[in-house]
Amino acid sequence: MVKKGSVVNPWEVSGDINYEKLIKEFGIEPLKELPPVFNKELEYRRKIIFAHRDIQRVLLAIRDKKPFGMMTGLMPTGKCHIGHLMIMKQMVFFQKLGARVYIAVADIEAYNARGQSLEDSRKIAEDYILNYVAMGLDLNKCDLYFQSDRSKDAEKANAYYRLQNLLARYATFNEFKAVYGDISPGKMLSALLQAADMLHAQLPEFEGKPLPVIVPVGIDQDPHLRLARDISQKIKDFNFTQLSSIYTLFMPGLSGGKMSASIPTSYIAPIDTPKEVEMKIKKYAFSGGQATLEEHRAKGGNPDVDVSFQYLRMMFEEDDAKLAKIEADYRSGKLTTGELKQYLIDKINKFLAKHQEKREKAKGMVEKFIYKI
Repeated sequence: MVKKGSVVNPWEVSGDINYEKLIKEFGIEPLKELPPVFNKELEYRRKIIFAHRDIQRVLLAIRDKKPFGMMTGLMPTGKCHIGHLMIMKQMVFFQKLGARVYIAVADIEAYNARGQSLEDSRKIAEDYILNYVAMGLDLNKCDLYFQSDRSKDAEKANAYYRLQNLLARYATFNEFKAVYGDISPGKMLSALLQAADMLHAQLPEFEGKPLPVIVPVGIDQDPHLRLARDISQKIKDFNFTQLSSIYTLFMPGLSGGKMSASIPTSYIAPIDTPKEVEMKIKKYAFSGGQATLEEHRAKGGNPDVDVSFQYLRMMFEEDDAKLAKIEADYRSGKLTTGELKQYLIDKINKFLAKHQEKREKAKGMVEKFIYKI
């Protein structure tokens, strides 16, 4: 599935990831031609969002201006970082295309799989929601909830938890083992609740009828998708439309590997100061440059492994022509590692200055919102 010594599952990602093998292993499809509105987004132009399952039914709903949903989850176990902002951009993108956005704060999963209290999950979730608003998400057009407390509306809450229990009949222990590997009762419960998260928008108590729902995820979360898709077609009490999904490349951590919310030196946070950004990039960002300036000028650098270049490619440089020039100059040795890092620092700090201003404006609204749900 992945290279030797690598682990990819909903609770752990480590080692080098071979996306081509994972595409074949998980039975997903590479993303190919998309409507023009998608190609205006750098994530699609540059194949940062690289694969899908059944995206066609969502594209048809967008084309025909029919209802569809977008469902995503928030794991409230660590600091929000710029890797999370890529998923947030997709939430905003699909909301603008007409999706009703559902966001589950996975506090039950955090409790069962990681031993975190519900109270701590609520506090961490507040920070994430501030970033949602700063990225442009309209909370008034969202259904944002905690797994531990689905709704103040008893009819909706009952429908959600009833669905979780009904789904349990259609998943066997062997299926859980096949999809997840190591499994515990807590993880099984969390997986069924995740399935209910992805499917319940189609219940009469929510959107009123079956409809396409797209779920944007990292490929580590695909086991949840596979289980939900499988059992949704077995249960005969509902006529669920099969779930669609899209897959985003992992943004690398500063020193390589997947960016981890539990390792502060592996990420840039939306609340980092300009000095913190500069220090982290200069001190920790893995370089594709040569050992000496003389050698770099002669041999050039490797942008494919250079974290600063990858951050520009994945998020911070919108201009394709400018990115291509940076890549060519770095490969030729004309652009040094120090110059590349400084360019990225300036881009990130310009972005964060605007983002943090929007966060401040959102604080009062989000505080009222989170304690109302």
